[in-house]
Amino acid sequence: MPKKQFAIIGMGRFGSSVAKALSGMGYEVLAIDSDEQRIQEISEIVTHAVSADSTDEEALRALGIRNFDVVVVAIGEDIQSSILTTLILKDLGVPVILVKAKSELHGKVLGKIGADKVIYPERDMGLRVAHHLASPNILDYIELSPDYSILDMKVPEAMLGKNLKELDIRAKYGCNVMAIRRGDHMNITPNADDRLTSGDVLVIVGHKDNLNRLEIAYQ
Repeated sequence: MPKKQFAIIGMGRFGSSVAKALSGMGYEVLAIDSDEQRIQEISEIVTHAVSADSTDEEALRALGIRNFDVVVVAIGEDIQSSILTTLILKDLGVPVILVKAKSELHGKVLGKIGADKVIYPERDMGLRVAHHLASPNILDYIELSPDYSILDMKVPEAMLGKNLKELDIRAKYGCNVMAIRRGDHMNITPNADDRLTSGDVLVIVGHKDNLNRLEIAYQ
């Protein structure tokens, strides 16, 4: 299965954070910004970096934007450009559009014009967004230190009906299942024989590299 391709529009603090995180996870990333300096700064990190006006439909069409699986609109202060860019992306048929909102009102407008998900940077850190984009089963991602993190993973189809002993996550990926959340109940001492059902959420801790391998294996 080919890896997802992402385009990030707007290389401010939030956009560059998402772009760097996705690139670090091995995904193809196109970075777009109207500021040449920002493009130069990110160019060696992402797959492609282009200086372009995202409110210019022809410019986005020329970049083949509709061929990307997900486009993140991370434009900062310019609400008008954010809204217009989202409208153009929708018209061009981009499959999934995520847009950074400056306020609740801005977010409501974005939702009405077709944004698939509205991101509020104060509530959604770039790294968490990147992990969720790459693996929709990842519900949350929390950094404990530069090397170790905790993630909440919705049990994917490949795990349904299996128990922790059969999955052997610790041996295969070097990660530990700390808990299983089922509805409102949190089991913090999961049994190796507990079988996983649809809707279960695994709380897993491990080294970032090992968690990344686990995410990719169960996309």
